[in-house]
Amino acid sequence: MKKFLLFGVCLFLTMGMLHGQTATNIYTTNPAAGDVLQGNYNPADYASGNVISNPEDIVQGLIQQINSDSLHNYMEALGSFGNRNSGSDTLSAVRGIGAARTWALAEMDQFSLANEDRLVVSFLQFDINICDITRHKNVLGVLPGTDPQAGVVIIEGHMDSRCEGLCDTACVAQGIDDNGSGSALVLELARVMSQYTFTKTIVFMLTIGEEQGLYGAEAMAKYCKDNGVNVVAVLNNDIVGGVMCGHTASAPMCPFDTPIDSMNLRLFSNGLHLSLPKQLARFSRLEYNEMARPHETVKMELHVMTGEDRSGRGGDHQPFRAQGYPSIRFCSANENGDANSSDSNYVDNQHSSRDVMGYDTNNDMIIDSFLVDFNYLRRNALVNANAAAMIAQGPVTPEKPVLQTLDGGGLVVTFADPNNYGKYRVACRYNSSVDWDTLVTFTSLSDTIWGLPNLKLQVDSGNPNNNWWISVASLDSLDIESLFTNESYKAVVDNTGIGDHEPYQEAAWELHQNRPNPFDEATTITVQVHRRIPYDHAEVRIVDMAGREVVRMPIILDREFNEVVFRHGLRNQGYLMYSLVVDGRTVDTKQMLFGF
Repeated sequence: MKKFLLFGVCLFLTMGMLHGQTATNIYTTNPAAGDVLQGNYNPADYASGNVISNPEDIVQGLIQQINSDSLHNYMEALGSFGNRNSGSDTLSAVRGIGAARTWALAEMDQFSLANEDRLVVSFLQFDINICDITRHKNVLGVLPGTDPQAGVVIIEGHMDSRCEGLCDTACVAQGIDDNGSGSALVLELARVMSQYTFTKTIVFMLTIGEEQGLYGAEAMAKYCKDNGVNVVAVLNNDIVGGVMCGHTASAPMCPFDTPIDSMNLRLFSNGLHLSLPKQLARFSRLEYNEMARPHETVKMELHVMTGEDRSGRGGDHQPFRAQGYPSIRFCSANENGDANSSDSNYVDNQHSSRDVMGYDTNNDMIIDSFLVDFNYLRRNALVNANAAAMIAQGPVTPEKPVLQTLDGGGLVVTFADPNNYGKYRVACRYNSSVDWDTLVTFTSLSDTIWGLPNLKLQVDSGNPNNNWWISVASLDSLDIESLFTNESYKAVVDNTGIGDHEPYQEAAWELHQNRPNPFDEATTITVQVHRRIPYDHAEVRIVDMAGREVVRMPIILDREFNEVVFRHGLRNQGYLMYSLVVDGRTVDTKQMLFGF
């Protein structure tokens, strides 16, 4: 057991489920791919003749080799199939989803051929009725790791497209940004990363059926669960190349106040407290900032978003989260539309025939006004590749820490590390901030930190209590982090030093301050359960300062920390009051501020 002493302190149902459908007869058409996913293979069979495994060398290679022209070419090829609706032609060699997936599989085969046949290429075939087509296929490129039991990292993007009609297979549905951009990213990373050697297995996956209900991702998530596949992380890429803000966009819409944005990237993930998806988003941002960003000429800003996705929207990361796998979504800062193409006044590109590569403005038959930014897409691809590489090559995560407070002040962080790495990073959040507030590296087991200048108690107005969330990662000999543990929680009291959380020991439920606060579109409201007692109905009730009800949101109080996300939209700014109401009785009320 490792002990560190810190003084001073340290809806989701898929559309498939809603329609009463689940995929059946799910299998890999190449049995070797299934064997690798399940850890039943000999790593020597996939060993490289030129092993490149040092993380620093891999990151430098990724920076140099991920190519904007390659991404452009993939998107042109995807657009050439005319319509990639999951219900479109499966027999034509030049049009429809069948031609697109055959082409993508052939591209994966070429990547494998160029890298000693180390990439195991396969379809994941499954049966389900999507737009009257009953058999479907995801495209997989599986890069076996050197340790069959170390786990699997999935990089995914949906290959299907759509225009205004959900099952319209006759329209032009090039789907260049949604989601030719994410599909191109996955293909480019399969090409580049296949030359490297990783401890964990990496899967490059193109799904179908996303537009009708996340069916392809749901099939893969079910396959992994049913076959005991150890998925340690899922990186979903959906709408990652466009830079223009449409007249409409799903909130938080174009959140960084610029009509064209090629500098910011949003990371969506489920939960806030005790959330492995949110931990994965934080990790991905950290690894980019520390490993790749210093070497980039144009440096990206990554934002860990509050919600699991945009308001009222969803993506292929969600079926994996529903099966218990950590999963996140990468999404451009700006979107060209909110996908409400059924509205007769809708003029934006998303979910329409207007989602094309760009326009020929001078009639010379050459596109000169692009709707996607290929250099922006290259940078987003690097963010993904860097995160996946660090996960796939990093050490084993230690066990979740146990926290204890000391009467004289201080917090003891205790955890087990069977691998005895001897070097660790502790991540701290206080008062429910979305991202980590402080990271501390311990270079020996006797390290003690006194009075951290950037780790200070923050006191909410009217509430002297401070909530601390602590997680731990191992560091290997090259100072590469493992994924962080899930968080442990401890409450401390500012006016008595650090001690156990006294005010709520007798209360069954505690309503936490919303985070972020102030907020611009969405905020997370958390209720902590200190002791379980029977109840019939619980809800969070929100009113404005005049007492007018804004919304009631049911909440289930079945875990230590239970969350609801309040999506305010872009309505009037100002203060709101929110209350926890259990069986008609108001337990507690707090104030929050909306302002953008």
